Amino acid sequence: MALEERISSTLLKEHLLKLAQVGKRKDGRKFDEIRPIEIKEGTFTKGLGEAWVALGKTQVLTSLKFDVGEPYPDSPDKGVLISNVELLPLASPSFEPGPPDENAIEMARVVDRAFRGSDAIDLSKLVIQEGKLVYILFLDLYVLDYDGNLFDALTLSALIAFARAKIPVVEVGEDGSPRLVEGESFPLPLVDYPLSFSFVKIGDYLMIDPNLEEESVADAALTLAIDKDLNICSIQKRNGAFKLSEINKAVDIARVKYPEVMEQVRKVVDIA
Repeated sequence: MALEERISSTLLKEHLLKLAQVGKRKDGRKFDEIRPIEIKEGTFTKGLGEAWVALGKTQVLTSLKFDVGEPYPDSPDKGVLISNVELLPLASPSFEPGPPDENAIEMARVVDRAFRGSDAIDLSKLVIQEGKLVYILFLDLYVLDYDGNLFDALTLSALIAFARAKIPVVEVGEDGSPRLVEGESFPLPLVDYPLSFSFVKIGDYLMIDPNLEEESVADAALTLAIDKDLNICSIQKRNGAFKLSEINKAVDIARVKYPEVMEQVRKVVDIA
């Protein structure tokens, strides 16, 4: 980091700390307040299920596609889910064209773990011929505009795309090859609804849903995934350290926020 950038970062952190000392954040939110969520209506891709979500000024688009193929050797009785994050250069000057970098790979893994950790998708119902042929789901997550907290925006967008998905019915023909059954489909077997909640620590202050400025100067960052029973199904810590009391506080806040976010999800998808 250049000297000018280091000075700018130091000044920003000092400013955010001064605000935090009087219980404020730069954008006017409370420490436990999530930015406005917008779930856009319409069709934007050719996916089986999709979602365009805005979390404050952060915007992401998710599309679910499928293929059929062999299952993994260690799970012959389950379908396959593959997650990929694209950090589009139009979203941020810091994103560069090319193959996924380590940040994109980390984001894809965090989203993936939220759904695997909660057993959100019944992958056993995505088997066409056990040990031979299963559905392979491709979850493509595109970052359109980056203003902090991609983890929560991507996980929310993925959940909505899964809930909207209709999977074409595939059967094995007499010649042993797979074929589509025209006009027939089924909902993705979604049995849990995980959401992630991210926090940063600036000084001694814990803040949910950090924007880009807060992320850039944070001493530590933490993302928790919570399932429908309010259990923690995955956790990711980045940089720095948290006290146990701070982690417990983050868990308590996430459990309070889960039903608030789910209320918005239920307005656009049919989830029990």
